[in-house]
Amino acid sequence: MHTTSKPEIGRSILAAGIRTNLHDAGEGTAGSSTVLLIHGSGPGVSAWANWRQAIPALAEDRRVIAPDMVGFGYTDRPAGIEYSMDTWVRQGLDLLDALGLERVHLVGNSFGGALAMALAIRAPERVQRLVLMGSVGVPFPITEGLDAVWGYQASFENMRSIMDYFAWSRELVTDELAKLRYEASIRPGFQESFSAMFPAPRQRWVDAMTSAEADIRALPHETLIIHGREDKVIPLSNSLTLADWIPNAQLHVFGHCGHWTQIEHSARFNRLVGDFLAEADQQS
Repeated sequence: MHTTSKPEIGRSILAAGIRTNLHDAGEGTAGSSTVLLIHGSGPGVSAWANWRQAIPALAEDRRVIAPDMVGFGYTDRPAGIEYSMDTWVRQGLDLLDALGLERVHLVGNSFGGALAMALAIRAPERVQRLVLMGSVGVPFPITEGLDAVWGYQASFENMRSIMDYFAWSRELVTDELAKLRYEASIRPGFQESFSAMFPAPRQRWVDAMTSAEADIRALPHETLIIHGREDKVIPLSNSLTLADWIPNAQLHVFGHCGHWTQIEHSARFNRLVGDFLAEADQQS
């Protein structure tokens, strides 16, 4: 439900002292667990930009919560806030408390995958199942694509060029989409917080999002790992590592797919994730 004519704006809730914009869709049934969707970290990103095709599909069977994490989208950007995994994990856990949710499924995209994993490590009892898509969170040398995305300087031309890193299909990367994302990136406060988040040299921000191998290996959760074979932003090797380290993991690789698995293969993605979460409902 949207309170304004802007679909990117959902409802507002206070989490960790931060006025957080979130989308809250679906009601679910007595046996279905809520799912929390955590977006990635591209310029102009918001929960709506990442999840607009997944929210209605997943909300057919369960309640879906998709927040803008602090520093992104339409969530407040408090002066002097430190953008760090600790801050984002605290915001995520506080959000669950504010919504009265004891335990949820977590779906994390890219940066959101690292955050979902850190949250599951910090508070394993709050997480039922994990879905990690093109995820950060394990050690890897920063790619040219991720360096370009995090180093974005606001212009339509720059947005158009970094969009080429995201999608395998050139048909998806239209001038219209680039214009929408560029306009999102120059809204008041957006570019300032984004450029403050990942200044060069950027390998250190990859490292700061990494969880300890022993902690990842100790994760007890059933985990679905998803990656695009042609991903130029986050290497497929990250997901192979996660599939090796997480005991109860399964890995799905989409061919002819870049970093946007939930957009480039939206129908298949929604079925895959929906079935994985429904399996847990049947077992509970």
